[in-house]
Amino acid sequence: MEVFQMMRTERFEQIVFCHHPDIGLRAIIAIHDTTLGPALGGTRMWPYASEEEALTDALRLARGMTYKAAAAGLNAGGGKAVIIGDPKKDKSEALFRAFGRFVESLKGRFITGEDVGVDVNDVEYMAMETRYVVGLSREHGGGGDPSPVTAYGVMQGIRACLLERFGNQDIQSRRIVIQGLGKVGFHLARLLSRYGAVVTGTDIDPDRVAFARRHIPKLQVVEPEAVYDVEADVFAPCALGGVLNDATIPRLRAPIVAGAANNQLAEDRHGDLLHRRGILYAPDYVINAGGLINVYVEIEGYDRRRAITLTRGIFYNLRRVFEISRREDIPTYIAADRMAEERIAAIRRVRNFHVEQPYLARYPRYARQ
Repeated sequence: MEVFQMMRTERFEQIVFCHHPDIGLRAIIAIHDTTLGPALGGTRMWPYASEEEALTDALRLARGMTYKAAAAGLNAGGGKAVIIGDPKKDKSEALFRAFGRFVESLKGRFITGEDVGVDVNDVEYMAMETRYVVGLSREHGGGGDPSPVTAYGVMQGIRACLLERFGNQDIQSRRIVIQGLGKVGFHLARLLSRYGAVVTGTDIDPDRVAFARRHIPKLQVVEPEAVYDVEADVFAPCALGGVLNDATIPRLRAPIVAGAANNQLAEDRHGDLLHRRGILYAPDYVINAGGLINVYVEIEGYDRRRAITLTRGIFYNLRRVFEISRREDIPTYIAADRMAEERIAAIRRVRNFHVEQPYLARYPRYARQ
């Protein structure tokens, strides 16, 4: 990989390679863009097959965080970290504390938290060495589990989609099928059911289905493979990525796709296919931003009411995406990118490089000690 050529093409600011041989730490921090504020993104731990694969994943994820934060209207840029290792075998207090020291050395340019393979306990080890972590437990001043806030944001996004497609944002009696009844999918199903929607759900894990049935009495259930064939107003992918592809899109029987899963489009061209078929697609990084918003609020001192208020803005963010899509006759995934890029470009004219003091020094948690 020609690293500097790639950084120039994709406008990456900084890549940090973190190595502590005595502890076995090998990690990469990728900072994509800090025009809007400090790079905010989780830390992932994964047994990558090669260092190049780890770097590629870090870069892809960091760039995505820039767009997600910009589209959500946050004063944050995009970054991501990956730790090379097996989270089932290689975790230790020393490893995460060592990584925390590397995060601290960036002096607020990068703020991190949980991601795949990293849980709240690992983040709290990091917090012993750095101020620049979010996603802590409620007991330690954090926001705790972000999945209820993510689900609330997805519901706001569904309301925006209903208004765009049907001229009415009322959820009552709308038929919504949810693929995946994990943390976010479960909370979304329960929320929608409380608002009077007719909810159908599925999951590959029978225990999740049983749990959801116990807590959502009116939940209807279908087999995982049949979920694409359910006639509904909204199809909500809340499990794996890549579920919108050549095989599944022709089977959809819903005029709206709006869910919490990341990377729902197997390829960008599948966003074009949805557009040609007249299916309204809520770009995933816009509609599922509630979790990011929840940890962002920790930067100023966690306040659940403020997190919910900011998450409610997903409704208006999607309305703007749909307006751009209609006006320019482009797929919504392109419209979302354009909205994010325009915001970054506008603020870049004001300030083109993030430094710690103007943003973070206002908050006691990040003040120099």
